[in-house]
Amino acid sequence: MTNEREYERWPCSNWFSGCCLGQPCCRCSRRLSVPYPTFLALGGVGLALVPGLPQIGLPPDLILALFVAPVLLDAAHDASFRDLKRSWKPVLSLVVVAVGLTTAAVAMTARFFLPDMPWAAAIALGALLAPPDAVAALAVMRQVSPPHRIRTVLEGKSLFNDASSLLIYRLAVGAVAAGGFSQGEAMSAFLLVAVGSVVAGWALAKLTSGLIRRVSDAPTATILQFVTTFGVWLIAERLHLSGVVTIVAFGITAARSSTLSMPADVRVSSFATWETMTFVLNVFAFTLIGLELRPLLTSLDVGQGTPWIGMALAILGVVIAVRLAWLLFYGVLHRDDPSMPGAMTRREGMKAALVVGWSGMRGIVTLAAALALPDGFPYRPFILLTAFTVVLGTLVLQGLTLSRWSPGWG
Repeated sequence: MTNEREYERWPCSNWFSGCCLGQPCCRCSRRLSVPYPTFLALGGVGLALVPGLPQIGLPPDLILALFVAPVLLDAAHDASFRDLKRSWKPVLSLVVVAVGLTTAAVAMTARFFLPDMPWAAAIALGALLAPPDAVAALAVMRQVSPPHRIRTVLEGKSLFNDASSLLIYRLAVGAVAAGGFSQGEAMSAFLLVAVGSVVAGWALAKLTSGLIRRVSDAPTATILQFVTTFGVWLIAERLHLSGVVTIVAFGITAARSSTLSMPADVRVSSFATWETMTFVLNVFAFTLIGLELRPLLTSLDVGQGTPWIGMALAILGVVIAVRLAWLLFYGVLHRDDPSMPGAMTRREGMKAALVVGWSGMRGIVTLAAALALPDGFPYRPFILLTAFTVVLGTLVLQGLTLSRWSPGWG
């Protein structure tokens, strides 16, 4: 549960010895102006090239709970509800329009290359590629001191992008299992699950916040936070709701009622622990996908006829182009009220749109969703290959150039 003021008071060298494990300040990546997920992605490629490594398999439900639940809760605690209300228009445009356009464009591109791919599977591919990873973007942008409003948009849209895209993803995976995709039934199920999950997350936060506030021992409080996180996810799944939306609603509600009332030592300890856990989960996710790559390439017969990698690279181009095009289009249409705090001029707004559009690096959520697909899912090897290609491509291409695109803030 990151807190910028805590980072300023407690530099990373005080937390860990050597190269620190916690985002945002891994010394190696900071010296090279590269977000640490880029190094992890390249490490995943290296693992794929090592012969004889074992393939580790985890149940799909466990993958989502293990990787997604803590990351979402950490992001929910980072989000400022007040700042999100001030920037609700750009955040909403990214959560609804950018996610929808990306999902639709990727699904149509996949169907163009693979006409026999079920629409539900193509939509699942589009949905898992839709959510960007704000961790990587902010790791680079901290070096150029972006305006607070840009940080708010990046953090807020990341949180809600994860929720909206993974909700579409779960409905699409369910449609594949059911053997069909009805637009009317999908929309009604989407609304019912979304509303029910928000209510459940709010109610669970209210029930547990009082208990967490009463714990003054730092290790006990941190363990209780993790137990509560996975417990909320499991309750949502048991009630056939969206664990993603429930965790987001739970995290935002709990952050407003419990975080500031924690004793200082508990707060600092829990922030450090959660940040380390987020880093460890990133390492584990890239390790798993790296171990999956070699058998994937073999099963797809890469280089022996069908241009699988070429298709994946084409989808990478679509993912980058759709987001950038929408942000620039939105920048042309949108005008800030000059009386609003942090209002931007037309020129500043277009620069911000360009930077936010270029900051769409994919990461752990995309990898976790791809790994969570069941073994019999249509075109699963191709979806895994495409997911890793998009994650690697965006982390390398955009991660290495984002600071150069930044408009000289600070």
